[in-house]
Amino acid sequence: MATIQASLRRRKLTVAVAESCTGGLLSAVLSAHGGASDVFVGGMVVYSNEAKMVLADVAPQLIHAHGAVSSVVAGALARGSRVRLRAKIGLGITGIAGPGGATPGKPVGLTYVAVDSDKHSAVRKHVWTFDRAGNRLATVGAALDLLEAAIA
Repeated sequence: MATIQASLRRRKLTVAVAESCTGGLLSAVLSAHGGASDVFVGGMVVYSNEAKMVLADVAPQLIHAHGAVSSVVAGALARGSRVRLRAKIGLGITGIAGPGGATPGKPVGLTYVAVDSDKHSAVRKHVWTFDRAGNRLATVGAALDLLEAAIA
C-alpha cells in the first residue's frame, strides 16, 4: 500500500471509494498508513441499494435493469465516488461476499471491481471461492491491483 500511496502522491492524484460487499475494508486499507490523507479523500459504504443511489448517485434504472451486483453498477459506483468526493480516481465495489445472497446466475463470491478517472475506466469481474472473510480480502486486493494499474 505504501507504494500505491507514494505513486498517487508523486502524480498528485487522489482516490475515493464506494464499496458494498467489502463494508469499508478497502477504505480501512487505504487509510492505514500515515500520510493517507494526502491521497485518500474518503469512502462510502453503500451496502443497500438506497445507499448506492443516494450516496454514490447510482441511477435506480441501472440497479433495476442489471442488479446491484453487476459491472454497470460497479462502474457507476466508481464514477459516483470520484464525482461526489471530488477525487481524481474513483473505485467501486459490489458483490456477494457470502455465505448467503446468491441468486440464479449470481453465485456467492461474484464481485465486480471498477476504477474511474478522466483518463481510465475499467471493470473487472471475479468469482472468489473463499469464505466471507476471504472473499472480502480478495476483493480489496483486486481493487488495489486495479488502482495500481490505473496510476501506472
